[in-house]
Amino acid sequence: MTDAEQIRVHEIYESVQGESTFAGLPCAFVRLSRCNLRCRWCDTPQAFEGGTEMPRAEVLKKALSFGTPLVELTGGEPLLQPGAIPLLKELCDAGRTVLLETSGERDISEVDPRVHRIVDLKAPGSGESQRNRWENIAELCERDEVKLVLADRADYDWAKAVIEEHGLPDRVHAVLLSCVWGELDPKDLVKWVLEDQLPVRVQMQMHKVIWDADAQGV
Repeated sequence: MTDAEQIRVHEIYESVQGESTFAGLPCAFVRLSRCNLRCRWCDTPQAFEGGTEMPRAEVLKKALSFGTPLVELTGGEPLLQPGAIPLLKELCDAGRTVLLETSGERDISEVDPRVHRIVDLKAPGSGESQRNRWENIAELCERDEVKLVLADRADYDWAKAVIEEHGLPDRVHAVLLSCVWGELDPKDLVKWVLEDQLPVRVQMQMHKVIWDADAQGV
């Protein structure tokens, strides 16, 4: 088999979407293994390594078996694996609404245009902001969403500058601001957004509210 026909999978499961404008909807998640970033606050370090090698056809079959109209490919960093691009296309071809959760470090230009790309731009508090691939901004469209996870006021000020400099609210479907869990008080984030009349969506990680914050497979 070629590299694109095999995919290293951490887990495939059914839950409700915890973030983005699709929050609350039943969703099948395909979490791939491996990540080349080490964000200080990462909540899925278990997906950095390991996983199970599976034929791409089996991954597709398992993802579709839950019957959810919504499917998300996440990680780790899914775009590290050559099989991610054809898998996204096959999920779209199967009639699913497909989400891709990816860092701002990987090239998104080859992703099927039917996919809703949720691009995570790394703020300074992550320790990985120097890895953002700014060329991706030009690839974004009204189907996509940009997520910025913030640890403190400095991260917020950085995010505000990036949002304004790149005109993100006019480029994408939604700009999502999240708090690093347990570090930035959501009340403070809401206060700053209202004060600045910033055209963004403040979001919580719904899955961490419903289940234990450290739970896997949800």
